Amino acid sequence: MAAEPHHHAQPELPPRVFSRTAVIASCAAFVLIGALQAFYGPAIPGLRPRFGLSPAAAGLALSAHFAGGVAGVLLFDRIYGRVGNRIVLAGSHLLMAAGAAGFALAPSWPPALACALIAGLGFGGIDYGLNQLFAVAFGNRSTAMLNILNAHFGIGAILGPVLVGAVGAQHYTVVFWAFALACLPLAFCLSGVRDTPREPAGSTATGARTRSLAAVLGVFVLLYVLHVGIEAGVGGWEPTHLETIGYGAGLAATATSVYWLMMTLGRFLVAPLALRYSAQQIIAVACTGMTACLLLASIRPLAPFAYAGVGLFIAPIFPTGLPWLNRAAPRARAAGALVIAASMVGGVAAGPVLGSAIEQAGIRSVPLILGAVSVGCLAATVWLVRAAKEA
Repeated sequence: MAAEPHHHAQPELPPRVFSRTAVIASCAAFVLIGALQAFYGPAIPGLRPRFGLSPAAAGLALSAHFAGGVAGVLLFDRIYGRVGNRIVLAGSHLLMAAGAAGFALAPSWPPALACALIAGLGFGGIDYGLNQLFAVAFGNRSTAMLNILNAHFGIGAILGPVLVGAVGAQHYTVVFWAFALACLPLAFCLSGVRDTPREPAGSTATGARTRSLAAVLGVFVLLYVLHVGIEAGVGGWEPTHLETIGYGAGLAATATSVYWLMMTLGRFLVAPLALRYSAQQIIAVACTGMTACLLLASIRPLAPFAYAGVGLFIAPIFPTGLPWLNRAAPRARAAGALVIAASMVGGVAAGPVLGSAIEQAGIRSVPLILGAVSVGCLAATVWLVRAAKEA
């Protein structure tokens, strides 16, 4: 991948939106939302006896969380640019705190689900709000900063199950209470966040000049839905696939943890590369590598290592795509909200859709089915690259 030097005129520096303290607080907020998303699954053994739930019913907590997340993204997109950034982010933190505390206190299952939905609203507001602001606030460094920001989400997702395991699933309420308390100081550490226009100043519609805006947005949404489906699919099916092809349960679980760890590490590693290579180059290489690793995962001796490679290559796609989207469709008012909401929908839909396909084809087909989805990601990326070149 050859470097793409920036010989064109230096763009005007964007207004300073985040102080150093606000950047640190933003990364801490992403650790929290990563942990929140990861709490629900490990808490199921504690939820079931408390509320008398079946496994499927207990799993509705995560579904309520994602439903709230999608609603939060779309809701806060409506008020983003009309209400100050500090108010939007502080409100999101307070919603997460209230939802988490309510989930811990809920006397029965319906109120608990309602509280998971409320926490999800705050989750969506922070996920959308900070991703959108980082995408426009750092100029040429936005891609690097977004990868660093989203790497902290991965740290939280790794720590979440560890915390629940440390206190015991039967004491999950302690974890949710601690989470609620951790949200409160961050809600009041936002004095260093300033307001910024909805669209980055001076942007040009690189793809929308020759392709309809709807087509560009549609392909970005497709890319996000497919790659998040792969992310969730590997996380959910890797241990079962590895056990099916002869690996022990312990090794399969460890390999899956390594997959998530590599995804987090990959975002930190891409941050300096994003200062030298374009978003298009990074995502094209990422999709190619992800596809190759998924195909290699069908070879038994290579499977655990190949899945780790999938984590490394899939890592930069989500954060790197957002600045590219802002350049490709700067006049699309809700472009960022659409793709972030689509990523959440992709995570929810991956379970039943992939599960049905795998049930028909057999567990050994997992990497091949996910590889076919990855080919779709690569095709979407090639289309977007060509659209930009033709502009």
